[in-house]
Amino acid sequence: MSANTFGRIFRVTTFGESHGHVVGCVVDGCPAGLEISVDEIEKELSRRRPSAYYGSRDEKDTPEILSGVFEGKTLGSPIAIIVRNANQESRDYDELKDIYRPGHADFSWEAKYGFRDHRGGGRSSGRETLCRVAAAAIAKKFLTLSGITIRAWTSSIAGLAQPSPNEDGFDFDEIERNLLRVPSKKGASEAMVKIEELRGEGDSAGGTVSCLISGVPAGLGEPVFDKMDARLAAAVLSIGACKGIEFGAGFAAALMKGSENNDAPSPDGKFATNNCGGVLGGISSGQEIFFRAAFKPTPSILKPQKVLDRNGNVKEAAIKGRHDVCIVPRAVPVVEAMTALVIADFLLLSRCAKI
Repeated sequence: MSANTFGRIFRVTTFGESHGHVVGCVVDGCPAGLEISVDEIEKELSRRRPSAYYGSRDEKDTPEILSGVFEGKTLGSPIAIIVRNANQESRDYDELKDIYRPGHADFSWEAKYGFRDHRGGGRSSGRETLCRVAAAAIAKKFLTLSGITIRAWTSSIAGLAQPSPNEDGFDFDEIERNLLRVPSKKGASEAMVKIEELRGEGDSAGGTVSCLISGVPAGLGEPVFDKMDARLAAAVLSIGACKGIEFGAGFAAALMKGSENNDAPSPDGKFATNNCGGVLGGISSGQEIFFRAAFKPTPSILKPQKVLDRNGNVKEAAIKGRHDVCIVPRAVPVVEAMTALVIADFLLLSRCAKI
């Protein structure tokens, strides 16, 4: 598996830079005969686009399918998808050519390669996630054939916790009704006030994204080094701003007794509780898989901060450009995308597990 390719059977390679001509992906290993359209891919990409509340780069993100699909169905051959960059404003980054933005990959990228694209972070830009979402539109369509659904939402933002699925006020339908993808109308209203306050201060916010995967059969995942939760963790942590992940009870399990944390069986032969997050021994248990991921505040802020330049000098600078006040709402479809890629890959691998 290379640095730009993800998956073992359902394999995705992404390419392109933030301010290059195009970004895109190649999906290999998708079975033939799957119905997919440009409109379905564009619908997923539209969920990743910025809004007035958390970004301002106005890209239409119109996908083009170059190969692998004929008369609306996959051919079984590599599927190439591109999106042309049309709204770059590279001049915004001219002053950043010789400094390393705090909290970004500028310094580490140059330390590794000795050279970097300073325009919006190049390959390390969040725009790369567009490619993942495009590929995952195909993976999601494939998963629907097995009755598997993936739903993610903003579970906390700017320090404001939102209700959980088992609490009053939680509404799955509300998630896509508000710009912050909060599962509560009241919670969204309160969070928007906080986001506006931070915007006025030239600052930013972080938060968490929760994800629930329904319909996953028992038995998906590989023992030892390629566990279901390990692969999901690697997939989600590969999203640039993600700094942590927990499954089921997560870190709270460290405070429990075994009698509290062990999931009790129910009369139907399943489980009445789900502290394990739907994964036992790295293999899906047949329960819903649940995890929560933490995303850091956007490091590009207008508030002046200390920066390091190429000569080792410390300076003060404000990061100009069009940046998200909070990346969390846009991370929701990306978390769903990486989850879909993992589950689709494991579903295909499971067909090789036994006669």
